[in-house]
Amino acid sequence: MAAPEHDPSESDSLQEGLFSHLIELRSRLVKAVVAVVVVLLALVPFANRLYSELAAPLVARLPQGAHLIATEVASPFVTPLKLAFYTALFISMPVILYQLWAFVSPGLYKHEKRLARPLLAAALLLFYTGCAFAYFLVLPAAFRFLTAVTPQGVEMMTDITHYLDFVMLMFFAFGLCFEVPVAVVILAAIGVVSLEQLRDGRRYAIVGAFAIAAFITPPDITSMVMLAIPMCFLYELGMLAVRWLVKPQPDAATD
Repeated sequence: MAAPEHDPSESDSLQEGLFSHLIELRSRLVKAVVAVVVVLLALVPFANRLYSELAAPLVARLPQGAHLIATEVASPFVTPLKLAFYTALFISMPVILYQLWAFVSPGLYKHEKRLARPLLAAALLLFYTGCAFAYFLVLPAAFRFLTAVTPQGVEMMTDITHYLDFVMLMFFAFGLCFEVPVAVVILAAIGVVSLEQLRDGRRYAIVGAFAIAAFITPPDITSMVMLAIPMCFLYELGMLAVRWLVKPQPDAATD
């Protein structure tokens, strides 16, 4: 039997569709990169001031005469620029997410768009909130503990690059941990868990929150509690969001 012939016009239309999607993706990526570069160029003159603000929670709690140090030749120049780049990403994130949304939204169903819009906005807001929570509350408490337990005769002088890496890691970790409500809603929306299962698993969620907090935070009980309690609260907030946003899945046994 002869093999069925393929329609050349169908193949051409698929190639044209793929090519147009690649062109749009490139356009969206260029716009996102341009937004980051523009913000970065605006922040470069203030890079040293930004670093001073970032270091304030530690500097305010250092012993008399102690200060941050630079152990590499180029650190005083490179490290503030790295912070300016991170800050530019932080500020430009709404533009980046909008470009991502503009690219994927035409392929979504109406009910998926209805759910995705508030989730994107909530994810961005919660990430910012987690970073602010770490900077204003957790880092001062952690540095107060670390300076208090410094052994006698040891002078605490932190390298500026190591400090930046530590703080950025804390910001990223707290920002992700504050995404608990978004993760709960997504899991419920795709049918992995139900609202009843989320309620039944509350005790396990509390244990998991304290375990994650103990792993992420510096080795003091205050920082651990300051992360675990908000995560427990955000888990409860996620269950409320599931009630409002996610329709119950039909039971296959009743069909």
